[in-house]
Amino acid sequence: MLKAVWTTLAGVAVSAVLFANAFAAGVDVNATSTGLALRGYDPVAYFTKGAPTPGDFQITADYKGATYRFENEENKALFVANPEAYAPAYGGYCAFGTAMGFKFDGDPELWRIVDNKLYLNLAPGIQKRWEADRANLIVAADTNWDTIEDKTPEELQAQ
Repeated sequence: MLKAVWTTLAGVAVSAVLFANAFAAGVDVNATSTGLALRGYDPVAYFTKGAPTPGDFQITADYKGATYRFENEENKALFVANPEAYAPAYGGYCAFGTAMGFKFDGDPELWRIVDNKLYLNLAPGIQKRWEADRANLIVAADTNWDTIEDKTPEELQAQ
């Protein structure tokens, strides 16, 4: 009896570790604690519908350790074939914040596609400031991303 309990507990522990690792998005992706990217919005729909669209929890794909949801199987297939084309810039962190050298949450409702790349921002006022100097801020963010990509938001704020 004790052996059966031990085997069951060991199986549960292994399952828990595998489950946790399945949702271990890296620091280069802005994801929820469960590993959900874009708060569950479909990254492809920004390009195909021109609007933020919630994804279906049953239609998912993993990329860079995060789980993306899709409105339909067609969008999932497009993403899987070329995730770099649809995943948000800077892992979904705020584009303005990245330009300033920080990682702040990107709001999927505050978005813009520029040169076929999806950018998110933190808040309406931040998005307005980003839009006012978008080209220069994208250059700054691209440069900063190389330095901050592998750091946590907390590490960047402590500097």
